[in-house]
Amino acid sequence: MIGINFVLRWTWVLGIALFLPVALPAGGSDTFPADRLCTARPNPLLLVDNSCLQASPYSSSPILRTLEIGTPLNILRTWQASDGKKWLQVRIASNEIIELSSSARRGWINV
Repeated sequence: MIGINFVLRWTWVLGIALFLPVALPAGGSDTFPADRLCTARPNPLLLVDNSCLQASPYSSSPILRTLEIGTPLNILRTWQASDGKKWLQVRIASNEIIELSSSARRGWINV
């Protein structure tokens, strides 16, 4: 009797565990509609003034690299500091083969 109850209980638990996730979306509910997602990569923007690529969006953060006029950049995100300054997290959009691998390619610039 104990063996039959054990088998029936585990069959029920495994049945629920196998069939319940079929109705749920993978990774939770959709927060963005599918028509708003963009898969195409945007064209890089060109830098119009000399800037410093910094490690974090703070004026006191270390400078990773100096960017010259005409450097192509991809904007990854924006951030508004508490002092009112606007920062952009960017990635340099140049050929990786030509660039030195030791130089920083991603960082923050003050706009």
